[in-house]
Amino acid sequence: MFKKLLVANRGTIAIRIIRACRELGIRTIAIYSTADKDAMHVRMADESVCIGPAAAEASYLNIPAIISTVLAYGADAVHPGYGFLSENGDFAEACRRSGVNFVGPAARHIRLMGDKPRARRIMTRHGVPVLPGSEGKGVTELRDAQAAVKKLGYPVLIKAAAGGGGKGMRVVRNDAELGRFFPLARAESEAAFGSRVMYLEKFLERARHVEFQILADNFRNVIHLGERDCSIQRRHQKVLEEAPCSVLNSKLREKMGKAAVKAATVVGYSNVGTIEFLLAPDGQFYFIEMNTRIQVEHGVTEMVTGIDLVKESIWLAMGGKQRLTQRSIEYKGAAIECRVYAEDPETRMPSPGIVTNHHQPGGLGVRVETALYDGYQVPVHYDPLVAKLIVHAENRELAIARAKAALREYVIDGIKTNIPLHLRILDDPDFGRGQYATDFLNRYETSVPSAPLKRVAASAS
Repeated sequence: MFKKLLVANRGTIAIRIIRACRELGIRTIAIYSTADKDAMHVRMADESVCIGPAAAEASYLNIPAIISTVLAYGADAVHPGYGFLSENGDFAEACRRSGVNFVGPAARHIRLMGDKPRARRIMTRHGVPVLPGSEGKGVTELRDAQAAVKKLGYPVLIKAAAGGGGKGMRVVRNDAELGRFFPLARAESEAAFGSRVMYLEKFLERARHVEFQILADNFRNVIHLGERDCSIQRRHQKVLEEAPCSVLNSKLREKMGKAAVKAATVVGYSNVGTIEFLLAPDGQFYFIEMNTRIQVEHGVTEMVTGIDLVKESIWLAMGGKQRLTQRSIEYKGAAIECRVYAEDPETRMPSPGIVTNHHQPGGLGVRVETALYDGYQVPVHYDPLVAKLIVHAENRELAIARAKAALREYVIDGIKTNIPLHLRILDDPDFGRGQYATDFLNRYETSVPSAPLKRVAASAS
């Protein structure tokens, strides 16, 4: 068992990791920037170290500073969480060279699956379905993108070869949009990931975004823990997730699950990970990418399986053998996660500020992961995700009702949040029937009236 673990992250995921370590008897070290000196993860950890100023590049992305802290404070493991350095092969390699365990896959797997054109080629070679796309090692110039489109036909999706999180992505439907959006997507990729390499793939209309949770050990034992439907997205970034997917039957679930396990097995993957697919209306599915880390939405899988994914990631990083089998996985009920962002629900602009009143919902099947407290200053420097509301119930209908009740009870004063947007989604008849795709939120938001939203008050109960 690890004795001391450094949490190379902040916010909700840092707290989630610290809690898991407490249960395992592992001491924790929190790192923080000057903007996070009063953050909850700093208070909760056994030790805390300021590693730089507010800018992420000088603190949470500063590999030398983090490795120096690991060595100076005697940590024998590092957990990167999600975001920041979680899918940075150089960071994983720096941990290894420093004699420190990286809680995640090997650096070579991070790099291999992070190179999306290369990952597509591997999946194609091993019979995992992949959408038609630009061949080779990616494109950097507009003329190359134009040549690829001639073979693929519109619409196409421009994607950053080294990217994720919706950055560097644009849907293109004609030549004019390609000429306008390709340079913008490339510039966004270069700013976010330091790479100008892009690739194009055929854009699938009315698709569902369905991902499978993977657990793999160092002995080539790979299983999946079922799927999550992540189709409720804005600008390719997830807003609400649920498990299970309402349109998957047992036969399709088994087929997709086997493809996900195969995708992880053929590259020799180890630790937690996620295989993401696009699911077409006709039931055909296609590999998109692999996320080589714990996901923001891992909680919905934990709720329907009862398996602690953070603890499993630590166990696997210690070289532990898979403790579960595919047959032992049981799925119970339905779970929904609402990502609560500090943003104006009308303008979608970030809403940093001081939280003047914070009341979390509770009750059976309600789970809140947040770093908020009364008086907390939500900084402007980082991702606006401030809480994850996760509910679980015996079926999807009851989970929706429970989520709505919990959202109406949730009070966050002093800043604006997207809680009203979540209530609109959950009240939508198409969502209630499970009839939605990745374009759902775009269509829905364009129909929202421009009148100001009323504040969501706490319930009397």
